[in-house]
Amino acid sequence: MSNFDQDFESTRLVMLAQQHPDIVKATGEVVFCAEDEEDRLSGASWTLEDDLFDQVNKSGFKLHMMELLDNFIQYRGQYNELPKKEGVVRFGGGEISIEWLPDGSTHISNK
Repeated sequence: MSNFDQDFESTRLVMLAQQHPDIVKATGEVVFCAEDEEDRLSGASWTLEDDLFDQVNKSGFKLHMMELLDNFIQYRGQYNELPKKEGVVRFGGGEISIEWLPDGSTHISNK
């Protein structure tokens, strides 16, 4: 079995930023969490600049981000890479990054 690729997430986030440069120039963050029993995305809370919400939805950025987060959670689960259940993606100024947080720290509702 191969090893966990430390660049997997950052590489894909850079690709997303290249696909949606106008969105990642603006400031935003996505706080996310996974199901307790399953390595799948279960909730996310978006904080965006006021005029960005429609563009995030219409451009496909939101869908792409949610799919990436689900993939990241599954990938970490496959290798039991911790933490793997909660985190935050931040973007602005053309940059995008992910920070994984300890379980129970985001307090997102799993609705």
